[in-house]
Amino acid sequence: MNFLVVDDHPLVREALASLLLELRPGSRVQQAASGAEAITALGCGQAVDLVLLDLRLPDGSGLDLLRRIGAASIGTAVVMLSGDLDRQTVQEALAAGAVGYVPKTEPREIIAGALGLVLAGGVYVPPVALQTAARTFDTRAATPEALGLTGRQLEVLALLMQGKNNKLICRALGLAEPTVKNHVSAILRALGVDSRTEAVLAVTRLGWALPQPR
Repeated sequence: MNFLVVDDHPLVREALASLLLELRPGSRVQQAASGAEAITALGCGQAVDLVLLDLRLPDGSGLDLLRRIGAASIGTAVVMLSGDLDRQTVQEALAAGAVGYVPKTEPREIIAGALGLVLAGGVYVPPVALQTAARTFDTRAATPEALGLTGRQLEVLALLMQGKNNKLICRALGLAEPTVKNHVSAILRALGVDSRTEAVLAVTRLGWALPQPR
């Protein structure tokens, strides 16, 4: 795999690079100290599978760079790194396409677990964000079946949890875009949330094991 670590602190970059190599031995890890260096690295021709991106960079906002990566580098996943655990910031990052939001203040084993989840195709949301999710569920009763979600809707939800937009979900499942939109709307209604970000928070909190799309 190809990784890119974007952080202006050399020691942080080295620690994260070392951790990534432990999780995926033999991978290639590039480093960038700024948004400009990150854009250069992403444009070098070899696709990057995962970017670890600091929220605050010396030449701009990590959230702005996240959006640029999402628009220009389809297939590149991004995990945000920050000491800022403001719920609105976490939601904004997830809504912009991040597949995880990892507090830099967490112990190494927690960060390793979060990255392992992302590398396995999941979305990591810090517990503090889950504790303040918009709706409180009875976790014993709130199963996909109890909420009326169909098998196809669970496949759509699984891809949504991976940060895929409607077009990518269409390609993965061979569905028309209006059909995917209808499924997403049904999922949001069933979960009682207003956005894809809140859906990710709710499902992560519920701990559902979603099926892998066929």
